[in-house]
Amino acid sequence: MHGEYKVPGGKLVVVDLDVIDGRIQNFRLSGDFFLEPDSALALINGAVNGLTEDSDAATISAQVQRALPTDAVLLGFSADAVAVAIRRSLARATSWTDYDWQLIHGAAYPPVVQMALDQVLSEEVGAGTRKPTLRIWEWNEPGVVIGSFQSVKNEVDIDNAAKYGFQVVRRVSGGGAMFMEAGSVITYSIYAPTALVHGMTFADSYAFLDEWVITALKSLGIDASYQPLNDITSPTGKIGGAAQKRLGTGAVLHHVTMSYDMDGDRMVEVLRIGREKMSDKGTKSANKRVDPLRSQTGLSRAEIIERMEQTFTRLYGAKPSEVTPKELARAEQLVAEKFGTDEWLYRVP
Repeated sequence: MHGEYKVPGGKLVVVDLDVIDGRIQNFRLSGDFFLEPDSALALINGAVNGLTEDSDAATISAQVQRALPTDAVLLGFSADAVAVAIRRSLARATSWTDYDWQLIHGAAYPPVVQMALDQVLSEEVGAGTRKPTLRIWEWNEPGVVIGSFQSVKNEVDIDNAAKYGFQVVRRVSGGGAMFMEAGSVITYSIYAPTALVHGMTFADSYAFLDEWVITALKSLGIDASYQPLNDITSPTGKIGGAAQKRLGTGAVLHHVTMSYDMDGDRMVEVLRIGREKMSDKGTKSANKRVDPLRSQTGLSRAEIIERMEQTFTRLYGAKPSEVTPKELARAEQLVAEKFGTDEWLYRVP
């Protein structure tokens, strides 16, 4: 069995192994990491051999850590990374380049249709009727997107949302509320087979699925990094947040919203949680724009998106695609049956 794990911000960890009578044998670790002393490689290999094939990542990591000498130096990887690579090999996980990726960046849709498209495209990938896809969202009207388990009344000032024309919608993934205005955010979704994240915890997979965008932001001069569980950040503050849903259909839906240039005052009028966060930080007024991407790059939203698309295509390969008429029709049906209904929106009042 063969497994690979690219440590977010680090090096590639590669493992090869056999499973004989339920135990790991002939284990071999390799990669472009740095390890001192040299003898530590054989110690890691020896520590893994003999472990049962159902050992979880924590058990494997602890075994590797115990085998290392006290003066060992691991650069670009860790015992945890070795464990993830092993679990991925045992789960027969795939890698990014095993797939023919598609890239959608086209029409703007109302917020409620965006929610439905995420479900439709995820299900298509899970069923094998669509290739794995990166979709860049476009917005032409304001919206508030709340997490699957959030309370509407606790998160949103419904009166102010209506006053300013914000459509309030609920997505299928967990996480917090997202404040959307046309031209103010950059949002993307990844629809991939769950095999891509086999052997990873949710925490591991968040950083793994967003490493390409960290690379893109760094190429624009932003000192971006991933902050567990699901934040993309920089020394000047948070840039965006991710959410994820693993569907029973065999697909993973992973989506991210990053702030380009948002109206902070408007945000705290519409989002109740925004007021609490401002209060917690001792800030009396937003009275400014939340613009980490605009201020740190000096580039237009379109230019940043173009670099993101270039980076993803360079790393993993991607061909232009579009939402098909059939997919859009199915999304509109889901709006009528699910996402546009009060039963769905207020399932957590």
